[in-house]
Amino acid sequence: MSGEVLNAQDGNGTVNRVIRMGTRKSQLARIQTDYVAEKLKTLYPDVHLEIVAMSTIGDKILDTALSKIGEKSLFTKELENALERNEVDLVVHSLKDLPTTLPNGFTIGAVLQRESPHDAVVLHPKNSGLTLDTLPDGSVIGTSSLRRAAQLKKRFPHLEFKDIRGNLNTRLKKLDEKEDYAAIILAAAGLKRMGWEARVSQVLGPEDCMYAVGQGALAVEVRARDCDILEMVSTLHHSETVLRCIAERAFLRRLEGGCSVPVAVNTEVKDSVLSLTGAVYSLDGADSLKEAMEISVDPGNKLESAADIQHVGVTAHNVPQCAQVAAEKLGVDLADLLLSKGAMEILTTARKLNDAR
Repeated sequence: MSGEVLNAQDGNGTVNRVIRMGTRKSQLARIQTDYVAEKLKTLYPDVHLEIVAMSTIGDKILDTALSKIGEKSLFTKELENALERNEVDLVVHSLKDLPTTLPNGFTIGAVLQRESPHDAVVLHPKNSGLTLDTLPDGSVIGTSSLRRAAQLKKRFPHLEFKDIRGNLNTRLKKLDEKEDYAAIILAAAGLKRMGWEARVSQVLGPEDCMYAVGQGALAVEVRARDCDILEMVSTLHHSETVLRCIAERAFLRRLEGGCSVPVAVNTEVKDSVLSLTGAVYSLDGADSLKEAMEISVDPGNKLESAADIQHVGVTAHNVPQCAQVAAEKLGVDLADLLLSKGAMEILTTARKLNDAR
């Protein structure tokens, strides 16, 4: 194990390992970290887990749209700094917050089973019973995501879209206590983890709004050299989620997308076939490119190497390497197909327009 090892004695004088888990301070981040901690505690009852909460740039800058801040690691940088300084041993993230290229020396050691990756509509109480289709013309929908706004503007042209920032608690408060928004769009997974499913009036399927890369999945980031921690957290990997998210992240990385461009995906694994639908949009949704591809992720009888290979930042020794290679290839190939049809022009224009807003 690199770096210092913290130990604690239990009542019997046995020395137990202390693992420090870094997290953001928001309620949702704490719930997600507690969830991971419980899973680790069940698997490793002798390990003492200590949770270290901290604020990130994304938590502090609340008056600017995320896409305008122009920093890919808004919600991860401070946590990674703590990991680098050995102040924490692992960090729990929402996978969609993690850039597709991680800083040197870090890796995603676990991708847990995905919650619903879809977006959800939360209505102002006065609009109870309505849907995006039936809301009055000119109704204002709050979302801080260019991806959501681009797709929904095209799908629901009678609605208007405005930025809304803050954590889940803040956004719901802004919705309920003011008359500024008829509804807001949030990730269904976050609402479920907070116990707020009752507020979901509509879940948006891929025909209305495809989701963000990695949405709904939790990731555990570790120092790549810490073999024991990497081995410990790797038991949390969920194979299907790993393959879907490798394909999604490879697609996004090839397109060089981030918070400042509208890129959306939809994936599924069925009968050992991984399918990926990916799309890019102009800011108003009028211009778009969307394609789908699939690949077999059946490991067959191929011999596996336990080489320390990362796929778009993910290290998963317990998922067949050939399946991970196939998933990454799928993402790259689909991105290349979109790029051959003019995706870069759409994304470059979207980025410039966003910067000028």
